[in-house]
Amino acid sequence: MLRRKTRRAAERQEKADPLDAAQEDRVRAVLALGGVPHADLPDGVQQVRLKLLERAADGREAPRDVSAWAAVVASNLAMDWHRARRRQERLGERLAVLWRETTDEDGAEARALSLAVTQGLGELPDAQRQVVVLRFYADLPVRAIADELGIPEGTVKSRLHSAVRVLRTRLHEGEVV
Repeated sequence: MLRRKTRRAAERQEKADPLDAAQEDRVRAVLALGGVPHADLPDGVQQVRLKLLERAADGREAPRDVSAWAAVVASNLAMDWHRARRRQERLGERLAVLWRETTDEDGAEARALSLAVTQGLGELPDAQRQVVVLRFYADLPVRAIADELGIPEGTVKSRLHSAVRVLRTRLHEGEVV
């Protein structure tokens, strides 16, 4: 009796999983060949599964060749991973240029202000810090930040307002500004 229930549960699990082992291996291979780090491969496989489940939930029929479809999706995910990495690199380069410009122009005062802002950013909650960096350092508009983070625009505005208020207070308390 117990074996029968276990077998049925395993069968249901197999039916619920849209990717079989061979398809999963192929997705991993495509992601790895696409340059995705080994540590991120399980996340990529899960994203492919999720896309297949979303497709079924939307009422669209399953692809004729799930393995080929999954490989294309994995390839797209690898490209997205590279684009995100390039965006981060460009952001770092831009921050470095801004740092050089402020230290060359205003010297010690700019360094003191920059250090105070950096410390203030470090004390902010992750969600607020992320929005502040994207808005003021990456110079993204509120709508782009909302799209990038997958949150409503109102949430972005709220987090920005709260973070700026906290930073302003800290800078005035420390008599930096």
